[in-house]
Amino acid sequence: MTATAIHVREVGPRDGFQNEPEIIATDDKVRLVELLARTGLRRMEVTSFVRADVIPQLADGPEVLARAEIPEEVAVSVLVPNERGLDKALELRDRFDEVSVFLSASEAHNRANVNRSIEESLQGLERVVPRAREAGLRCVAVVATSFGCPYEGAVAPERVFAIACRLVDAGAQEIGFGDTTGMANPRQVRSFFEQAADALDGVQLTAHFHNTRGQGLANAVAALDAGCASFESSFGELGGCPVPAGATGNIATEDLVSMLHEMGYETGIDLGAVLEASREAQRVLGRPLGSHTLVAGPVDWRDG
Repeated sequence: MTATAIHVREVGPRDGFQNEPEIIATDDKVRLVELLARTGLRRMEVTSFVRADVIPQLADGPEVLARAEIPEEVAVSVLVPNERGLDKALELRDRFDEVSVFLSASEAHNRANVNRSIEESLQGLERVVPRAREAGLRCVAVVATSFGCPYEGAVAPERVFAIACRLVDAGAQEIGFGDTTGMANPRQVRSFFEQAADALDGVQLTAHFHNTRGQGLANAVAALDAGCASFESSFGELGGCPVPAGATGNIATEDLVSMLHEMGYETGIDLGAVLEASREAQRVLGRPLGSHTLVAGPVDWRDG
């Protein structure tokens, strides 16, 4: 029997790096991106076109994107917050294949994150997405706080799906659902993705879990059981959410890939190569990272 293929998009170079307090040298970023690009990953988010005063860590994003040597078979994505960000990104149009846009499903988090209401964000993205599509770019729309908000608490799935439908109507081909501060639980996740498959029939659905409270991989399994076959993760468990404090990293790519392989799924990713990239990131940052597989190593099934 052929194993089911699961798609994994690496977001560490954007979502991971942006949360590091000390500026990472451009040369180190380029080297880490190139290591990741040779792990068998087929999709990778490399940077974000945001104002340098908002996220200083990614001020060199255009240079990283221009310099990194990435195999043609790897689809490169960049995150853009608005039309100005898209304008900047399009200056390097030949260096990437996909654009990600984002907003939150809770008013309070959206205000804290981008200083806009949900409606204001939607209206802006309804201009960005068609322009990105016209430029020949695949468009991914990410809905943050899809499973709960640290300020508002519960977020109704119906609200999330209504936002997602507007983004699909604008031209988004894929919707990512973010557990931005790690509030989701497996039972909730399974129900959510079962409902999402009905509400967004024919749209690629992607799960983005954080391991803030240690439930990231359990939530990934719950999403798998509900039919989700696309995930975002970050090597070394880098990442988090700038608001609020304590929202720690994404699930580690190597932990996710290790689990998927042990469960019989195919990813096309070389686990050892991802671990090599995470070890290099650990050296660059000068501190231990949160990945469990980085500490324990891959599972070693020995005869006898």
